[in-house]
Order: sequence, then C-alpha cells, then structure tokens
Amino acid sequence: MAEGSNGRRRFSDKWGKHELDVLAVLSSAFPQWLTSRQIAQRVKAYADSYGELADQAAKAAFAKQFQRDRAKLAAMGIAIESRQPEYSSKSEGQDFASYRLQLGNEPRVRMQFEQEDLSVLATANYLARSLSVSSRSSRPVQQANRTAPRVPQTPIPGLGLDSIAPGLGTQRIPDTLLKAIDSHRFAATIDVDGEYINVAYTDSDDLATFVLEHPGAIIVSPQEAADAYYRRLNAASNMKKLDEIKKTTTKTAEDDNEELKLAKKTSSFQTGSEVDRRLRLMLFLSAHLGEEFSIAELAQRFIGRPKSEDELRKFINILNKDIDTITTVSDDGEMAGSQFFDIDFSLLEAEGIVSATNSLGLERLAGISQQYLSMLTASVNYLAHSPLLPAEQRSQALSLYERMQQHVKPGDTPWLSLTGYENEPRNFDIVRRAVSENKLLLMEYIDAAGLIHTKLVAPSKLFVEEGLYYVAVWTDVNDYAPKDHKKFINVDNTINKATGKPRIWQILRVSRIEKGKIIEPTKRPELPQVALGEFHEWSIENGTHASFITNKRDLPFVQELTNAKVEPYGDGEKVDLTVVSDSWFVAFCIAHARNIVAVSPETLRSMIIARATRELSVDNDEQEDEA
Repeated sequence: MAEGSNGRRRFSDKWGKHELDVLAVLSSAFPQWLTSRQIAQRVKAYADSYGELADQAAKAAFAKQFQRDRAKLAAMGIAIESRQPEYSSKSEGQDFASYRLQLGNEPRVRMQFEQEDLSVLATANYLARSLSVSSRSSRPVQQANRTAPRVPQTPIPGLGLDSIAPGLGTQRIPDTLLKAIDSHRFAATIDVDGEYINVAYTDSDDLATFVLEHPGAIIVSPQEAADAYYRRLNAASNMKKLDEIKKTTTKTAEDDNEELKLAKKTSSFQTGSEVDRRLRLMLFLSAHLGEEFSIAELAQRFIGRPKSEDELRKFINILNKDIDTITTVSDDGEMAGSQFFDIDFSLLEAEGIVSATNSLGLERLAGISQQYLSMLTASVNYLAHSPLLPAEQRSQALSLYERMQQHVKPGDTPWLSLTGYENEPRNFDIVRRAVSENKLLLMEYIDAAGLIHTKLVAPSKLFVEEGLYYVAVWTDVNDYAPKDHKKFINVDNTINKATGKPRIWQILRVSRIEKGKIIEPTKRPELPQVALGEFHEWSIENGTHASFITNKRDLPFVQELTNAKVEPYGDGEKVDLTVVSDSWFVAFCIAHARNIVAVSPETLRSMIIARATRELSVDNDEQEDEA
C-alpha cells in the first residue's frame, strides 16, 4: 500500500476508493460538523490531489469527488447530512457547507438472529430497501422523485443490519421473487380507511387498479402518482359507447409516457464490492468490540460458503487483506488523538482469531434504527402472508416476525403491499396443502347468498382470476372418502350451461372458505385432467359479456387477458370477453382509461362513469375541506 506523509499506509490510494476514509474521518469527529476544507485536509487522498483548495478549480474538483463518495455511502445505507456553515471571513475559506454523519436521535436496536433466519431476513431487507416511502404515517410524507432509483432517494442511516447479521449479503434470493420486487419500480403511500399502506407498483395503471380495488383509498404521495390517477378518472368519466367509435378512428392525443421517461433502475443495495464487504466487516466488529471470532467463520459469513479447502484458504486470505485495509485509515498528522480501528494482531497471527479493540466510533452505526426496524418488521410480516415467499419459508418468516415485533413500538409497524401480490386469503395455506398432497378437504363454505355449506371435496388446482383466488374442486369423492365423512359429500349433477357438462367440478372463491380441515383419503384420488382454460369456463357461467375498444394495438394489459377475443379496430383493437366480476371490470377499465375509449354494454359503461365521477367528487370535497 502507499505510504502517507507520516509513514502510515492509506487504503484509499491502493483501492481507488475514498468512501471508507470519509467515513472514518466523519465518525471520529462526530458529533462535530466538519467543513469541506477540514474534510479535504483530513482525508489524505483529497489533500494530495487538491492541496489546500487554494483556487476555484481545486474547490470544484474536490466538491465533485466528495459528492460522488457521499452518494456511494448513501447508496450503501450511510447518510451524510449537510448544513450551511456560519459566516466566516474569506481567509478561512469556509465557503462550502459543513457535514457530519446522519445518525438520528434514537438509539439503535441490536437483536440476535439465528443462521436459519438469514434467508428470510435477506429477502425482507431487499424488499424494505425497495420501498422508498415514509414508514411512519405521523410524519409528513415527502414528495418522491419518480424518475430516479428509489434506494438512493431515501438512504437508511447505517448498515446496521449487516453489523448484527453478518452473511446477509451472501444469501441467495429466489429469481422469481427478485423479478417480482424489481418490477415494482415505484412506491406510493395510500390511505385506506385511515391506515397508511406503503404500496410498491409497476406503473400508474397498476396503482390505479389497486386504489380502485380498495374502496375509500386515497393516494397521499407522491403528487405525480395522484395526478396520474385523476387523469384516468377524468378519461373514464367520458367513456364513450361502442357504436360512437368508428373503425377509422385515429389515435388520440399522444400519451405523456410517464413511465417511459424513467431513468434506468440501478442495481440493488446488496452489492459484492470490496468496499461494501469491508464496510460491513467494520460495522460488525464495531458492534462486537472485545469479542473473538474465528477468521474462517468470518470468511464464510462475509464472502460465502467455500466449496473446498483451497477456496476456504483463498477466502481467509481475502479477509486478512480486508482486515489489514480497514486498520490503515489515512491521517495527515494534524488530528490530535485520532482514533484508529484496532485489531489484536498478535491474537490473529497466533490463533487465527479476530478481535477488535477500537472502532473509530463506528459502534454508533451498529444496530438497526427504529425507523428501519419498523419497515423491516413489516416486510417480514408481509412475506409470511404473501405468495412471494416459498411456502417452506413462511413459517420461518412468521417466527422471525413474532421476535422482531417485540422490539417495535406499538403502532409503528407500517402496512406494506406489492400490487398483484397481496396477502393470500385466510385458509389459503390449508387449501394449497390439500392440492399439493392430493388430500381431501372438509370445509365450511359461504355461498353468494351468505349461506354456509359443509362439504367434502378434492381440491385440484388454485388459480387467480380477475384479481381473486379460486380453487377448482372435484365433488364426486365417494370412492375416496372415509366412511364417517361420506355424509358431507354433495355431488351436483345438473348441467353447467357454459360447458354443457355436469357440475361435478365446482369453482370456489378461496376467500369464502371459512374453515378447512385436511382429510386423509382411503386411496389416492384420481381426478380428471382439466386445462386451466376449461376451469375458466366453469367460473364464468353467470358472467357478463362485455366489449371495449382501445386506441392502440398490442397493449400489454390486453395481451394478459385470458380467453379474450381480440380483433383489429381502426388504429386500435376491439376486445370481447366474459366478465365474472362487474366490480373488477369497472376498476380495470378506469385504470386503463387512457387507452380504453369505449365500452359496452351500457350497464357496465354507466357503472364506470358513475365510479369515476364519484371518485373525482370525493377528491374535490377533500380539497374544499382543506381550503
């Protein structure tokens, strides 16, 4: 490594990174504010390049480099706050802002996590960091910039979670789950009957659907999301009849393409760079001053599980270099009594044991801030009850949530939701288990008239239709039912008008299953193989035929419709489908109203206009109340 003016080594020069130097200097000085000049003098890499900031060019060069390093630390989760300095003479050169670490006013929480918690915790951490909205409804919600990546917008002070849960960054998050979270690029705060929900969504149409499916919901922030929602309401309130649109219709006014204006989303917080790893290592040792850890154990936690003894030795060598690096912060000799991150090297060399005895004051960053713990706890709870997390990990998530909840103040846990992945209905898990294990299900089911029926059925397939969970069940289970359960068998042999077949198959809404109990069959049920499209036909026996016209072709939301008939119509398309739920179709058309220009039948069009008009009037009433 390069030698400093006083003989001490500087890792910044070798690795080309200044972030850890900046962190060391600001941490040692906390709670003192440091001016730009003081930072440039104490971080040797800056001083070597920019001297005493004697001219404007040097000042500009320093400011550019420092802001890059500051942004990198913020993206890793360590925020540096700034303020304008008090007036001073030009000779002192304090013409920039002053800075210090943003640690907050609340003490950090330090919890104990087990090894089996890490997989769920890593997923929850990824989800929590993907939601850049306020986690407290009591605080004014800041307007977010929807054209920029969310993580750098609201950095969480401190990599506190990594300091008490090492190895978090080495956990593998399922690709399907990553794809689901990453596709929800935006976040908004929604007020649903007085409860604030932090909602991650894919685009403005998606958010509008969520709001419309939750009567009484109001978009609190950001304002751009609320504006996009009301543009859809205004378009829906002027929805035309089908016969008013001619096939020669030209395209409507050009869409503002708000989603296409987005900047490319950056990579997630969990990176594998050397600087990130060293920072996590520094914070972990700061949280455990005086404790002893095997260097082999730390290598596995911070780099990964080795596949061989040779790879383990390689990981240990890497970690030895990391330790050498983090104990050699830069110093220009002017910091009287400056602190250093100290390791007991005699113990390390003799027994391979790592123990830190000083930490530059970095222990202030160790542990989880109360605000982030609330968001993280909410993420764990959401994953325990949503279809995102694999079933085998949900019980672990629920156990982790119960332990984390004890460290969160009552009422501080926010509500989270990802559109399209809302919490599954009650009793969903037992229905899914009956399907996967090919067992019978004894259930109490509430029909559309509110009557309760007790039935013994063989669940075959779970599917989502128009935003609702359904299960296809086979009712003719006489050959598989235990003798004492045969009285609960109810086979309907009347003809289904939609399919022309007996109603031995039934399509039930999972949310209407009040109670469920798995029954062991006398022999393995052999059920007919039925395609999902045929189950759809069973579910729409009492559906409504509807049509709509779009102003463009090949729209994604049209392509996602199952069993819809699509044909060209002027510049757009005419779509025919059978609707099971009128309320779903109303929300669907309003959410996509900037591309849907006409609807039939008239009954559904009237419902769309009425709903849009009512939502607009609610907003106007609120504005008048505020005035």
